[in-house]
Amino acid sequence: MNKISMIGLGCPKNQVDAEMLLSTLINEGFEIQPELENSDVVIINTCGFIDSAKQEAIDSILYAAELKQAGLIGGIVVTGCLAERYQAEISMEMPEVDAVVGIGANGNIAKICKEVISGKKVNTFPSKYCLSLEGDRVLTTPPHYAYLKIAEGCSNCCTYCAIPSIRGKFRSREIENIVEEAKNLAASGVKELIVVAQDTTRYGIDIYGEYKLPVLLKELCRVDGIEWIRILYCYPECMTDELIDVLASEDKICKYIDLPLQHADGAILKKMNRSGDEESLTSLIAKIRSRIPDIVIRTTFITGFPGETEESFEVLSRFVKNIGFDRLGCFAYSPEEGTFAAKMDNQIEQEVKNRRAEIIMEQQYRIFEAKQESRIGTVMTAIVDGFDDENMLYMGRTYMDAPEIDTSVIISTEDELFAGQLVKIKIIGVDDCDLVGEVIG
Repeated sequence: MNKISMIGLGCPKNQVDAEMLLSTLINEGFEIQPELENSDVVIINTCGFIDSAKQEAIDSILYAAELKQAGLIGGIVVTGCLAERYQAEISMEMPEVDAVVGIGANGNIAKICKEVISGKKVNTFPSKYCLSLEGDRVLTTPPHYAYLKIAEGCSNCCTYCAIPSIRGKFRSREIENIVEEAKNLAASGVKELIVVAQDTTRYGIDIYGEYKLPVLLKELCRVDGIEWIRILYCYPECMTDELIDVLASEDKICKYIDLPLQHADGAILKKMNRSGDEESLTSLIAKIRSRIPDIVIRTTFITGFPGETEESFEVLSRFVKNIGFDRLGCFAYSPEEGTFAAKMDNQIEQEVKNRRAEIIMEQQYRIFEAKQESRIGTVMTAIVDGFDDENMLYMGRTYMDAPEIDTSVIISTEDELFAGQLVKIKIIGVDDCDLVGEVIG
């Protein structure tokens, strides 16, 4: 039996693709192994969104090439966003790679691996719209939570973003298929569903003619066995009153919203091909908080976008201070090949971009620190993620934290707990940004 291993990189959406690839390979008789050594084929499912992700993918390819040269692995297959974006370059500059495969060829991964094992070189790039949105998966997350991808691609065309050219136009899955997958995940032991797409709030607009995320969420809330539902990648212009009401009224939905705003200055947002300004975004967040008092809002910002003056940066800085976000990430602008923004005038020096990002993160750290301290003495529900053998403590998360993105909660108890268990805890302290809680029931 041929042995396959995989290096999975990138976002949760890419992770779902990797899980479908693994399932396809198992169904075709391949053996999946966690270690790379002695694999007949190593698949590298890459991200190619920004410079740091591209570098991580390239480093992974070069590492696999070293193993191949040492005779420790067989062939190398590169797929995912980097392969889709840099089709010819990978083949030309990395001759150790045996197959460069576009995302539209994911359904043919077993055939491609067999050809590589037989000694063939493969370069195949079917239409990106051949990428299947449905299929079995082999979960690579812990058994108690899973990502649920409800759509593929993006049609927003933000000027800094290469995703539409890499993944294609936005296309939704049908509600019935998503709900059926959620039922299967629940039957396998999943307790927390994390709903993802490039823009979850636009779900359904392409196939139903209207935003259907509220309807989908209500259906998912009726799936037996699912305890928590968390939504990522929401766009502010699509935060309708109907969606806010569903987030407020459904008990299974975590009062947590990932709302990547990218900036607060109206002129910069317009150059990004995004809507809004400081006033409208402040009003939206006030509305969300008034309807859902316990809501935790996560956002991301970009500093140093072309044309960002000290005045427009000051708008962003003031906005961050005034809003007091619960969770925030800030990144220096990265000019991406093929995007409109990369060709804009008034590009900002890297040092300035980095300094501005650091200022925002320093502001946010003080806000976050105060918010964490304010939780001391409160009672919350936590989901257990596992046991930390080194510190002999259980680790988990409250509704405020998405896995692998946000912080954790350290759980103190004399009882034995299991992953996926929901427990009541009293917050008794903060340890390096993580909450510390003791089980009370």
